[in-house]
Amino acid sequence: MDKNRLIIDYNNITPELLAILTDKYPEGFDPGVIITYTNAKGELVRAVPLETEDTKYLFKISVELQNKVDRYLDDLDAVPTVVPVDAELDDESDDDDESEKASTEDEDLEE
Repeated sequence: MDKNRLIIDYNNITPELLAILTDKYPEGFDPGVIITYTNAKGELVRAVPLETEDTKYLFKISVELQNKVDRYLDDLDAVPTVVPVDAELDDESDDDDESEKASTEDEDLEE
């Protein structure tokens, strides 16, 4: 069975394809994988290949595509750190118990 062949411009890239592209090239595009060809208009085009089970893609390389990939990866890295609330409460309650014990001992000494 022949695979579909698609050329994708950065304007038409879907979030799903962007995820597949960044999984394949997490460190960026190696110059050795870039394909250069002349399109029907006689323009020189640079593209990065990517193959899935049913489709062979060529993603046109442009500054806009690189910026889109960078923003996507930054969003993935921007996972907020969550601090458990219970842990903070436990630490504060231990401090309160110790200060109450100390003040009670001070009062016993004064008597």
